[in-house]
Amino acid sequence: MNPRFFAIVNPAAGGGRCGKLAPAALERVRQADIDLEIVRTNRAGEATALARGAYAQGYRNFLAVGGDGTSYEIVNGLFPEAETQGRPALGFLPLGTGNSFLRDFTSRGVEHTIEALRQRRRRLCDVIRLRHAAGEVYFINMLNLGFAADAGEVANRRFKCCGATSYIFGVLATLAQLEHLAFPHRLPGTADWDRRPCLFLAFGNTKFTGGKMMIAPHADPTDGKIEYVRWSPLGRLRLLWNFPLLFTGTHVLHPLASHRAVERADFDLGGPVNVIVDGEVLRLDCRSVEVLPAVLDVIV
Repeated sequence: MNPRFFAIVNPAAGGGRCGKLAPAALERVRQADIDLEIVRTNRAGEATALARGAYAQGYRNFLAVGGDGTSYEIVNGLFPEAETQGRPALGFLPLGTGNSFLRDFTSRGVEHTIEALRQRRRRLCDVIRLRHAAGEVYFINMLNLGFAADAGEVANRRFKCCGATSYIFGVLATLAQLEHLAFPHRLPGTADWDRRPCLFLAFGNTKFTGGKMMIAPHADPTDGKIEYVRWSPLGRLRLLWNFPLLFTGTHVLHPLASHRAVERADFDLGGPVNVIVDGEVLRLDCRSVEVLPAVLDVIV
Protein backbone atom coordinates (compact mmCIF):
# COMPACT_ATOMS: atom_id res chain seq x y z
CA MET A 1 0.00 0.00 0.00
CA ASN A 2 1.13 3.56 -0.75
CA PRO A 3 1.65 5.47 2.55
CA ARG A 4 1.38 8.91 0.93
CA PHE A 5 -1.71 11.06 1.26
CA PHE A 6 -3.67 11.61 -1.94
CA ALA A 7 -5.00 15.18 -1.62
CA ILE A 8 -7.86 16.13 -3.93
CA VAL A 9 -8.41 19.89 -4.21
CA ASN A 10 -11.65 21.39 -5.50
CA PRO A 11 -10.61 24.96 -6.39
CA ALA A 12 -14.24 25.96 -7.01
CA ALA A 13 -15.40 25.07 -3.47
CA GLY A 14 -16.61 27.95 -1.34
CA GLY A 15 -17.22 30.10 -4.39
CA GLY A 16 -13.54 29.91 -5.36
CA ARG A 17 -12.28 30.45 -1.83
CA CYS A 18 -10.70 27.01 -1.76
CA GLY A 19 -8.58 27.70 -4.81
CA LYS A 20 -7.07 30.75 -3.12
CA LEU A 21 -6.47 29.21 0.31
CA ALA A 22 -5.52 25.63 -0.57
CA PRO A 23 -1.82 26.18 -1.44
CA ALA A 24 -0.99 27.72 1.95
CA ALA A 25 -3.03 25.09 3.83
CA LEU A 26 -1.34 22.22 1.97
CA GLU A 27 2.08 23.70 2.65
CA ARG A 28 1.26 23.61 6.37
CA VAL A 29 0.31 19.95 6.01
CA ARG A 30 3.69 19.24 4.40
CA GLN A 31 5.39 21.04 7.27
CA ALA A 32 3.71 18.50 9.58
CA ASP A 33 5.80 15.82 7.81
CA ILE A 34 2.87 14.53 5.74
CA ASP A 35 3.91 13.27 2.31
CA LEU A 36 1.37 14.47 -0.27
CA GLU A 37 0.33 13.73 -3.82
CA ILE A 38 -1.83 16.70 -4.86
CA VAL A 39 -4.37 16.74 -7.69
CA ARG A 40 -6.95 19.38 -8.59
CA THR A 41 -10.41 18.93 -10.03
CA ASN A 42 -11.76 20.85 -13.00
CA ARG A 43 -15.36 19.67 -13.11
CA ALA A 44 -18.11 18.13 -11.00
CA GLY A 45 -17.65 14.42 -10.39
CA GLU A 46 -13.94 14.38 -11.16
CA ALA A 47 -12.96 13.82 -7.51
CA THR A 48 -14.84 10.51 -7.59
CA ALA A 49 -12.84 9.27 -10.57
CA LEU A 50 -9.56 10.49 -9.07
CA ALA A 51 -10.23 8.81 -5.71
CA ARG A 52 -11.27 5.55 -7.37
CA GLY A 53 -8.13 5.49 -9.48
CA ALA A 54 -5.87 6.30 -6.53
CA TYR A 55 -7.47 3.60 -4.38
CA ALA A 56 -6.91 1.04 -7.16
CA GLN A 57 -3.23 2.14 -7.26
CA GLY A 58 -2.83 1.36 -3.54
CA TYR A 59 -3.51 4.70 -1.89
CA ARG A 60 -5.36 4.38 1.41
CA ASN A 61 -4.86 7.88 2.84
CA PHE A 62 -6.95 10.67 1.34
CA LEU A 63 -7.38 14.38 2.01
CA ALA A 64 -10.49 16.28 0.88
CA VAL A 65 -9.59 19.92 0.23
CA GLY A 66 -12.88 21.74 -0.28
CA GLY A 67 -16.33 21.35 1.22
CA ASP A 68 -18.87 18.63 1.89
CA GLY A 69 -19.32 18.06 -1.83
CA THR A 70 -15.62 17.28 -2.24
CA SER A 71 -15.61 14.67 0.52
CA TYR A 72 -18.89 13.25 -0.84
CA GLU A 73 -17.29 12.69 -4.25
CA ILE A 74 -14.20 11.12 -2.69
CA VAL A 75 -16.28 8.73 -0.57
CA ASN A 76 -18.12 7.65 -3.71
CA GLY A 77 -14.79 6.96 -5.37
CA LEU A 78 -13.66 4.78 -2.46
CA PHE A 79 -16.84 2.72 -2.11
CA PRO A 80 -18.04 0.05 -2.63
CA GLU A 81 -14.51 -1.33 -3.18
CA ALA A 82 -13.27 -0.11 0.23
CA GLU A 83 -15.96 -2.13 1.99
CA THR A 84 -14.07 -5.34 1.21
CA GLN A 85 -10.61 -4.34 -0.04
CA GLY A 86 -9.19 -2.37 2.87
CA ARG A 87 -10.37 0.50 5.04
CA PRO A 88 -9.21 3.92 3.80
CA ALA A 89 -8.59 7.07 5.85
CA LEU A 90 -10.03 10.48 5.00
CA GLY A 91 -9.00 13.87 6.34
CA PHE A 92 -10.58 17.24 5.65
CA LEU A 93 -9.20 20.69 4.92
CA PRO A 94 -12.58 22.47 5.14
CA LEU A 95 -12.31 25.32 2.64
CA GLY A 96 -15.80 25.03 1.16
CA THR A 97 -19.18 26.53 2.02
CA GLY A 98 -20.90 24.19 4.47
CA ASN A 99 -18.24 21.85 5.87
CA SER A 100 -21.01 20.15 7.86
CA PHE A 101 -19.36 16.79 8.54
CA LEU A 102 -16.35 18.17 10.40
CA ARG A 103 -18.57 20.37 12.57
CA ASP A 104 -19.52 17.30 14.63
CA PHE A 105 -15.93 17.17 15.85
CA THR A 106 -14.63 20.74 15.86
CA SER A 107 -15.28 24.37 14.96
CA ARG A 108 -11.55 25.00 14.37
CA GLY A 109 -11.52 23.77 10.78
CA VAL A 110 -8.11 23.64 9.14
CA GLU A 111 -6.26 24.10 12.44
CA HIS A 112 -7.93 21.02 13.91
CA THR A 113 -7.18 18.87 10.87
CA ILE A 114 -3.51 19.83 10.72
CA GLU A 115 -3.18 18.99 14.41
CA ALA A 116 -4.93 15.65 13.86
CA LEU A 117 -2.61 14.84 10.94
CA ARG A 118 0.45 15.75 13.00
CA GLN A 119 -0.68 13.54 15.89
CA ARG A 120 -1.79 10.71 13.56
CA ARG A 121 -5.29 10.76 15.09
CA ARG A 122 -7.88 8.51 13.46
CA ARG A 123 -11.39 7.50 14.37
CA LEU A 124 -13.61 4.77 12.94
CA CYS A 125 -16.60 6.12 11.04
CA ASP A 126 -19.74 4.61 9.58
CA VAL A 127 -20.71 5.15 5.95
CA ILE A 128 -24.31 5.15 4.71
CA ARG A 129 -25.29 3.45 1.46
CA LEU A 130 -28.27 4.90 -0.41
CA ARG A 131 -29.70 2.61 -3.05
CA HIS A 132 -31.87 4.23 -5.73
CA ALA A 133 -33.50 3.18 -8.98
CA ALA A 134 -30.39 3.93 -11.06
CA GLY A 135 -27.69 2.64 -8.73
CA GLU A 136 -26.26 3.59 -5.35
CA VAL A 137 -24.39 6.40 -3.65
CA TYR A 138 -22.49 6.60 -0.37
CA PHE A 139 -22.42 9.38 2.19
CA ILE A 140 -21.04 10.24 5.62
CA ASN A 141 -23.18 13.23 6.59
CA MET A 142 -26.92 13.30 5.90
CA LEU A 143 -29.78 12.56 3.50
CA ASN A 144 -32.73 14.99 3.46
CA LEU A 145 -36.10 14.75 1.69
CA GLY A 146 -38.98 17.22 1.69
CA PHE A 147 -38.72 20.85 2.72
CA ALA A 148 -35.00 20.71 3.47
CA ALA A 149 -34.23 19.20 0.05
CA ASP A 150 -36.52 21.61 -1.81
CA ALA A 151 -34.88 24.56 -0.04
CA GLY A 152 -31.48 23.17 -1.02
CA GLU A 153 -32.53 22.86 -4.65
CA VAL A 154 -33.72 26.47 -4.68
CA ALA A 155 -30.55 27.64 -2.90
CA ASN A 156 -28.37 25.79 -5.41
CA ARG A 157 -30.29 27.12 -8.40
CA ARG A 158 -30.89 30.73 -7.34
CA PHE A 159 -28.63 31.72 -4.44
CA LYS A 160 -25.39 29.74 -4.78
CA CYS A 161 -23.42 32.98 -5.17
CA CYS A 162 -24.41 33.94 -1.61
CA GLY A 163 -22.10 31.37 -0.03
CA ALA A 164 -22.90 30.22 3.49
CA THR A 165 -26.18 32.17 3.60
CA SER A 166 -27.52 30.62 0.39
CA TYR A 167 -29.44 27.91 2.26
CA ILE A 168 -31.22 30.47 4.46
CA PHE A 169 -32.38 32.31 1.33
CA GLY A 170 -33.48 28.98 -0.14
CA VAL A 171 -35.56 28.27 2.97
CA LEU A 172 -37.31 31.64 2.78
CA ALA A 173 -38.04 31.25 -0.93
CA THR A 174 -39.39 27.71 -0.45
CA LEU A 175 -41.75 28.95 2.26
CA ALA A 176 -43.68 30.88 -0.38
CA GLN A 177 -44.68 27.62 -2.08
CA LEU A 178 -44.72 25.34 0.94
CA GLU A 179 -45.89 21.78 0.25
CA HIS A 180 -46.31 18.81 2.53
CA LEU A 181 -45.70 15.65 0.56
CA ALA A 182 -45.66 11.99 1.49
CA PHE A 183 -42.41 10.06 1.15
CA PRO A 184 -43.55 6.48 1.80
CA HIS A 185 -40.94 4.72 3.92
CA ARG A 186 -40.69 1.83 6.34
CA LEU A 187 -38.42 1.50 9.36
CA PRO A 188 -37.22 -1.78 10.92
CA GLY A 189 -39.79 -3.43 13.17
CA THR A 190 -42.78 -1.84 11.42
CA ALA A 191 -45.05 -3.79 9.09
CA ASP A 192 -46.71 -0.85 7.33
CA TRP A 193 -45.38 1.89 5.10
CA ASP A 194 -45.55 5.40 6.54
CA ARG A 195 -47.45 7.29 3.84
CA ARG A 196 -48.33 10.37 5.90
CA PRO A 197 -47.43 13.80 4.49
CA CYS A 198 -44.57 15.48 6.34
CA LEU A 199 -42.51 18.63 6.36
CA PHE A 200 -39.23 16.73 5.96
CA LEU A 201 -37.41 13.47 6.55
CA ALA A 202 -33.74 13.29 7.51
CA PHE A 203 -31.37 10.34 7.82
CA GLY A 204 -28.24 11.47 9.60
CA ASN A 205 -24.87 9.89 10.14
CA THR A 206 -23.75 13.15 11.74
CA LYS A 207 -25.60 16.01 13.40
CA PHE A 208 -25.22 18.99 11.07
CA THR A 209 -26.32 19.91 7.58
CA GLY A 210 -26.39 23.17 5.62
CA GLY A 211 -23.44 24.35 7.69
CA LYS A 212 -24.82 24.98 11.19
CA MET A 213 -28.26 23.36 11.11
CA MET A 214 -28.36 20.55 13.70
CA ILE A 215 -31.03 18.45 12.02
CA ALA A 216 -30.05 15.12 13.63
CA PRO A 217 -28.81 16.12 17.11
CA HIS A 218 -28.48 12.53 18.37
CA ALA A 219 -26.54 11.20 15.39
CA ASP A 220 -23.21 9.53 16.07
CA PRO A 221 -21.01 8.48 13.11
CA THR A 222 -19.44 5.70 15.19
CA ASP A 223 -22.50 3.90 16.61
CA GLY A 224 -23.54 1.75 13.63
CA LYS A 225 -26.88 3.58 13.41
CA ILE A 226 -28.65 6.17 11.28
CA GLU A 227 -30.54 8.94 13.09
CA TYR A 228 -34.02 9.18 11.54
CA VAL A 229 -35.87 12.48 12.01
CA ARG A 230 -39.40 13.27 10.80
CA TRP A 231 -41.34 16.49 11.21
CA SER A 232 -45.08 16.47 10.56
CA PRO A 233 -46.78 19.21 8.47
CA LEU A 234 -46.34 22.72 9.79
CA GLY A 235 -47.90 25.97 8.53
CA ARG A 236 -45.75 28.84 7.26
CA LEU A 237 -46.01 31.01 10.35
CA ARG A 238 -45.42 28.12 12.76
CA LEU A 239 -42.46 26.99 10.67
CA LEU A 240 -40.93 30.47 10.76
CA TRP A 241 -41.51 30.64 14.51
CA ASN A 242 -39.88 27.25 15.08
CA PHE A 243 -37.14 27.59 12.45
CA PRO A 244 -34.43 28.65 14.97
CA LEU A 245 -34.88 25.30 16.74
CA LEU A 246 -33.17 23.62 13.76
CA PHE A 247 -29.91 25.31 14.72
CA THR A 248 -29.97 24.03 18.30
CA GLY A 249 -31.34 20.54 17.68
CA THR A 250 -34.28 21.17 20.00
CA HIS A 251 -36.75 20.75 17.11
CA VAL A 252 -36.79 17.01 17.90
CA LEU A 253 -38.56 17.88 21.18
CA HIS A 254 -41.43 19.51 19.26
CA PRO A 255 -44.75 17.61 19.47
CA LEU A 256 -44.79 17.26 15.69
CA ALA A 257 -41.32 15.72 15.52
CA SER A 258 -40.21 12.12 15.89
CA HIS A 259 -36.77 10.54 15.81
CA ARG A 260 -35.07 7.21 16.43
CA ALA A 261 -31.85 5.37 15.67
CA VAL A 262 -32.15 2.74 12.92
CA GLU A 263 -29.84 0.52 10.90
CA ARG A 264 -31.77 0.95 7.64
CA ALA A 265 -34.93 2.32 6.06
CA ASP A 266 -36.78 1.38 2.89
CA PHE A 267 -38.62 3.69 0.47
CA ASP A 268 -41.58 3.31 -1.89
CA LEU A 269 -41.53 6.75 -3.52
CA GLY A 270 -42.93 5.82 -6.91
CA GLY A 271 -40.50 8.11 -8.74
CA PRO A 272 -37.63 10.56 -8.32
CA VAL A 273 -37.80 13.41 -5.78
CA ASN A 274 -35.44 16.17 -4.68
CA VAL A 275 -32.90 14.99 -2.12
CA ILE A 276 -29.82 16.49 -0.51
CA VAL A 277 -26.99 14.04 0.09
CA ASP A 278 -24.01 15.56 1.93
CA GLY A 279 -24.87 18.97 0.53
CA GLU A 280 -25.32 17.71 -3.05
CA VAL A 281 -28.74 18.39 -4.57
CA LEU A 282 -29.89 15.34 -6.54
CA ARG A 283 -33.13 13.96 -7.93
CA LEU A 284 -33.43 10.26 -7.10
CA ASP A 285 -35.97 7.49 -6.76
CA CYS A 286 -34.66 6.26 -3.40
CA ARG A 287 -35.09 2.59 -2.53
CA SER A 288 -33.21 2.16 0.78
CA VAL A 289 -30.58 3.51 3.13
CA GLU A 290 -28.41 1.25 5.29
CA VAL A 291 -25.42 1.75 7.54
CA LEU A 292 -22.01 0.21 6.84
CA PRO A 293 -20.43 0.22 10.32
CA ALA A 294 -16.80 1.28 10.85
CA VAL A 295 -15.67 1.02 7.21
CA LEU A 296 -13.82 4.37 7.10
CA ASP A 297 -11.16 6.05 9.22
CA VAL A 298 -11.66 9.79 9.59
CA ILE A 299 -8.76 11.98 10.62
CA VAL A 300 -10.25 14.19 13.32
